[in-house]
Amino acid sequence: MSQKHKIAVIEDDTPICNLYKMKLELSGYEVKTAIDGQQGYELVESFEPDLILLDLKMPVMTGDEMLEKIRSTEWGSKPRVVILTNISKAEAPHNLRFLNVDRYVVKAHHTPSQVIDVVKEILN
Repeated sequence: MSQKHKIAVIEDDTPICNLYKMKLELSGYEVKTAIDGQQGYELVESFEPDLILLDLKMPVMTGDEMLEKIRSTEWGSKPRVVILTNISKAEAPHNLRFLNVDRYVVKAHHTPSQVIDVVKEILN
């Protein structure tokens, strides 16, 4: 059997974080979560996920700050990234365009099932 894809969900809204963790696990992925950018950075460094679902507005360190820190490391170019936020693309931090983001998803415009479809599309 092939190895499960690993996904990190970094989201400060615990119910939303748990919802995505459950849906992704039911879809056959290995999932770990973090509730702020600093925890997220440490998680990504140790867990080495194939894909990161990343919120932007979080305490301690924002999603774009965390991603910038990850991308500046030797290992940080590997994970695929889906921004999962309620900030419109027009209001998104400008540095995101330089951080190799695979998809930008506005939570309010996508069901969890649609987000899982985006994950599957990127990883397959």
